[in-house]
Amino acid sequence: MINFEDIHYLQFGNVRQQAAYKVLVKYKVMERLVAFDPLLAGTIPIGIDTPQSDLDIICCWKNKANFYDQLLHQFSGYGHFSIKETNIDNCESIIACFRLDDFDVEVFGQHIPSREQKAYRHMLVEYKLLLKYGEPFRQQVLQLKQQGAKTEPAFAQLLNLPGNPYEALLQPHTS
Repeated sequence: MINFEDIHYLQFGNVRQQAAYKVLVKYKVMERLVAFDPLLAGTIPIGIDTPQSDLDIICCWKNKANFYDQLLHQFSGYGHFSIKETNIDNCESIIACFRLDDFDVEVFGQHIPSREQKAYRHMLVEYKLLLKYGEPFRQQVLQLKQQGAKTEPAFAQLLNLPGNPYEALLQPHTS
């Protein structure tokens, strides 16, 4: 089982994971966000990314204004920088996007502990499902994603999960 709380596993992964590791280390992204308990989530850590996939880093802020200011201070000098405040699932959220070398990066923050945020929980469930069902299942997920499906709906379709795929994946019966 991979320890997703430490990005060092990426250096032993596939070519894209190794490149992601080099970029995150080169720009000290996780160190710059350490006060916000950053975790890399999404498709790259579990090897179901497409060429359009970005590096998703989730964070927990205690003070929204401080988090916002730190994102501006740390990353606004990088290409394609944008930052916005929004409300997701009735929770105040801040999203900063920018480009580092060959990767688009999205830093997502909420006042919810990082390990409890849906993006991280989805990734852990998806990882367990990939381990459970193996390479043929992974290839089916990738095929659906290459046809334009989002990750959670692709898993839900393959597993015949009813209802909202984002919620269905978090139900105990899926993992």
